[in-house]
Amino acid sequence: MKTLATLEPLMNRLLEIRRIQSAASVLSWDQETYMPAGGGAARAEQIATLEGLAHEKLVSREVETLLTGWVDPATGQAPEGWDEPSRSLLRETWRDFSRAKKLPSAFVVRLSRECSLAQQAWVTAREESRFSKFLPSLKTIIGLKREEAQYLGYRDSPYDALLDTYEPGATIAHLAPMFRELRERLVPLLKKVQGSGVTIDDSCVHQRFDQAKQMEFGRLVLVAMGYDFERGRLDLSAHPFTTSFHPTDVRVTTRVFETDLPSCLFSCIHEGGHGLYDQGLDPRYYGSPLGESLSLGFHESQSRLWENCVGRSRAFWRCFYPILQHTFPEQLATVPLDRFYAAINRVAPSCIRVEADELTYNLHIMLRVDIEQALIENRIQPDDLPELWNDTMQSYLGIVPQRDADGVLQDVHWSMGAFGYFPTYTLGNLYSVQFFEQADLELPQLEEDIAAGRLIPLRRWLEQKIHRWGRMFTPDHLARRVTGNGVNPEPFLRYLETKYGELYQL
Repeated sequence: MKTLATLEPLMNRLLEIRRIQSAASVLSWDQETYMPAGGGAARAEQIATLEGLAHEKLVSREVETLLTGWVDPATGQAPEGWDEPSRSLLRETWRDFSRAKKLPSAFVVRLSRECSLAQQAWVTAREESRFSKFLPSLKTIIGLKREEAQYLGYRDSPYDALLDTYEPGATIAHLAPMFRELRERLVPLLKKVQGSGVTIDDSCVHQRFDQAKQMEFGRLVLVAMGYDFERGRLDLSAHPFTTSFHPTDVRVTTRVFETDLPSCLFSCIHEGGHGLYDQGLDPRYYGSPLGESLSLGFHESQSRLWENCVGRSRAFWRCFYPILQHTFPEQLATVPLDRFYAAINRVAPSCIRVEADELTYNLHIMLRVDIEQALIENRIQPDDLPELWNDTMQSYLGIVPQRDADGVLQDVHWSMGAFGYFPTYTLGNLYSVQFFEQADLELPQLEEDIAAGRLIPLRRWLEQKIHRWGRMFTPDHLARRVTGNGVNPEPFLRYLETKYGELYQL
């Protein structure tokens, strides 16, 4: 039986590539957090140079020779006689190599440069709430992503080629029926909530809260979750995100508003879920696919599980609400737990995706998927986006943004070239409930542990079941391995109907 030891020459080359990519990620993280505004152009060239170098090394003749000696190019699979980790590593490396080989290095460098510049343009445009300042960059990015889809190839839609980058094997044809099922259940549930006659007052979480104390509480919760600050950081950014350079160096960011307590709180928990996944990857496999997260849908499942199934649960706040009251006695000392719990779970269609409640969140995602698919398929043009965005918001959620910053400019993803990323948010929501329900079955004391602030047993369960495997399995295989089923909307819908049926007395 051949083992990973046989693949050492390949793994050494992959390690070198990953180190270059990690260096580029450090520069990107700095760009979003501490880089002075004047450094943008130079930083774009630095990142583009490193991304181009990593791409050239991945598609080199040396890597190709090693792979074709072990992998059948027709199937992308290793022949019999290899152990499972080796077969998985070869399968996933061949996938990465094959996709990268289709992209010219000059194109990769240009895309990286333009995305870096576009992110900086987006920050300025968002601050000024002027879509016109971002439009030229966006047109460039969309043109490049259409070009990328042509290089990669696709069967039905060019959007599928981009979606496959973030969720291997997924296609819009496969996701569309699932999204339709969600919409058909979510919209009536939203109407029932709105017609219930129950009014939830959330003013208690929109008082003035010291921003430094909000950050302090966020750190406290992250520590309780098991986020290791010896191997991680918490910083501020315009749009909360998580990045990882190695399992021993994982960085999360948040944003904080004085009169919006949930924003900082839940972005800390959400990004902490991402951070735990990256810290839970096996460092022995760093550089290879076995040391990388499985997919963006799986990654999002971890953040949404911690943010919603844990962070918005009554059990969680039985422990942490007294601490929060002690942190903000003037604001919360006289606010009972039930009122606070209702406030953080209030259903209120809003313009901002990252602030959306659990019931309306997926409608935000479907809006974005519809729009970006149409952009990539050249059925709509970037100039029309502000009006189209507002019309679609009215159709999906019954509200219209008053500013570009609260509408078409609110998300960073398009500036990063991350077309095809948004569907993974909904997949993450669906997986999150499936995984949490399975954890509840296998950890009989889970609710009691959460109520006592003991969150480590859940973190360990997730690490053993999901994090440590990296890309050993396909997404569908690992979902079935953990829960017995592939991705399924029913548990998520049942969870929402139960939760909001109770809150709104349906």
